[in-house]
Amino acid sequence: MEDFAQEVPRDNPDARQGTGLWGEGVHVSVPPLVEVMQGKKVTLDCTPLENPDHFVLEWFLTDRSGARHRLASVEQQGSQLQGTVHDFRGRSPPYQLDSQGRLELPQAQVGDERDYVCVVRAGASGTTEATAKLRVFAIPETTEVIPNRGTLSVMEDFAQEIATCNSRNGNPVPRITWYKNGQLLDVPMEVNSEGYMTSRTVREASGLQSLTSTLYLRPSKADREASFHCAAHYSLPLGNQGRLDSSPFHLTLHYPTENVRFWVGSPSTTEGWVREGDSIQLLCRGDGSPSPEYTFFRLQDKQEKMLTINLEGNLTLVGVNRSQSGTYGCRVEDYDAAEDVQLTKILELRVAYLDSLELSTGEELSVLLNSSRTTVNCSTRGLPAPTLRWTKDSVPLGDGPTLSLSPVTFDSAGTYVCEASMSTVPFLSRVRSFKLLVQGSPELRAEEMEPKAEGGWTEGDEVRLTCLARGHPEPELTWSQLGGRPAEPVLGGQGWVSSSLTLKVTSALGREGVACEASNPHGRVSHVFHFGTVAPQTAQAGVAVMAVAVSVGLLLLVVAAFYCMRRKAPPPRLPRQLQPTQTCPQVPLSTPTPADAARVLITSSAPPYPHPNANAALTPS
Repeated sequence: MEDFAQEVPRDNPDARQGTGLWGEGVHVSVPPLVEVMQGKKVTLDCTPLENPDHFVLEWFLTDRSGARHRLASVEQQGSQLQGTVHDFRGRSPPYQLDSQGRLELPQAQVGDERDYVCVVRAGASGTTEATAKLRVFAIPETTEVIPNRGTLSVMEDFAQEIATCNSRNGNPVPRITWYKNGQLLDVPMEVNSEGYMTSRTVREASGLQSLTSTLYLRPSKADREASFHCAAHYSLPLGNQGRLDSSPFHLTLHYPTENVRFWVGSPSTTEGWVREGDSIQLLCRGDGSPSPEYTFFRLQDKQEKMLTINLEGNLTLVGVNRSQSGTYGCRVEDYDAAEDVQLTKILELRVAYLDSLELSTGEELSVLLNSSRTTVNCSTRGLPAPTLRWTKDSVPLGDGPTLSLSPVTFDSAGTYVCEASMSTVPFLSRVRSFKLLVQGSPELRAEEMEPKAEGGWTEGDEVRLTCLARGHPEPELTWSQLGGRPAEPVLGGQGWVSSSLTLKVTSALGREGVACEASNPHGRVSHVFHFGTVAPQTAQAGVAVMAVAVSVGLLLLVVAAFYCMRRKAPPPRLPRQLQPTQTCPQVPLSTPTPADAARVLITSSAPPYPHPNANAALTPS
């Protein structure tokens, strides 16, 4: 919006000039139409075109009756203009004159919409006048819609009030239009049975105008989801237009039922089966409004057994069982419906069930090894007919109630599972299992020796021997040598147990071997580990030398001890200065080392005691 008045030109150029009343020598320039937004300043211009030497300019206001009221005057005095406002006409703020004699209206108001006449008197040059029409525009308030909150019946044969739309305090008066689903409703102002609208305009105390429009329509069932709203169209300067839309609203309609649906709600299968033990809902829906009453019943011997009546259209069966299979019905209690509408629907409730499985054997079945034929039967009752399948260790064995094993081996032992399921009813299944025990003499298997010798065995080599056995009862594993570990089950070994023995290879083992034996009440079986020729160790000669050295050392110790015993006998008394000072050597008690033995071998040729002739000169006579 501009802050100044809009001067609207006319196609005729003479329309902007006044007409001389008492002479043709004076002409004035006055805009014939001035447009302004409410609250903005307006300036009305009246300028003599001939620039006379002396003139008087007067401004008049023309009221609705046509009477003129002088507002202000301007007189030329020399080169100056002297202006005076004579009548405010109760306006606030008052009229004003600027230095050029133009009439000013601060803060334009709707009450200012009048004809303003400018009269110029120029003495001998004549008198002339011109009129300026002032239009003040005001944007209305937000458009308000008040819908009919009642229930409208589509069965009435006349138009009913839909809503009222208000556009308040605008200028000039706005125009209201109605819309359905965004499309303009072309309804007349004349009353008729299909639809029309009425309007009422009110001028407020402020001079602004308000418009009220009421829409009347004959609704149909198709309008139950339709969106309605109204819009106020208002004018702006220079021929522009504005629009204010209301908020949308919907209608509450009353229409009879035309269609009824009845079905089994979740959980249910695509085939219509429900699982025994589930809680299910039977859902019934009619397309009438408001929602009618629903009557649920069950047909037994062609008689209706009423179950419940409600407005929701839901029937819940908690923990449904097989005895509740049968025919169920729903009836919509709509007395406005047409006679040819089918208000009752029925359905067949099918409850799927599956009993526990039964096996022809117990939880364990014991058979002899190599039995010619063993069969186990699996049976159950269910609806729809279940499928039976046998598996072992999650590996399918076949479909059907009978499991047949022939011949029976130790590999046949294990847990067998019978599973019953229904392809049309997911998650409804049963399982039953039994354990097959195969009685028989043990089966023995030996693993390769670790580490495996390359080029033969040598005395002192360490070897680990392992035997595995299976059978029932579980076999006992024993070894011909000490040190065997107790038997332990092999992970994933299908009944195998294993025992190991760690030992050092000797020449005796090379000749005899090492045996492991598996035994149970049905028999025994053994395996011998052979080592072949066992070579001696490369350091065996050094061991022989060590043995000889130790033997010689022990012999020398015995001789030294005998010598000391002989020396302890009382000898002939000698003078003190001639007594010998030699004593017996101290014999170490620790085991001699190889080095000690070598030293003994080297010194054994020397006499262990003094020569007999060494002390001959000291022997008394």
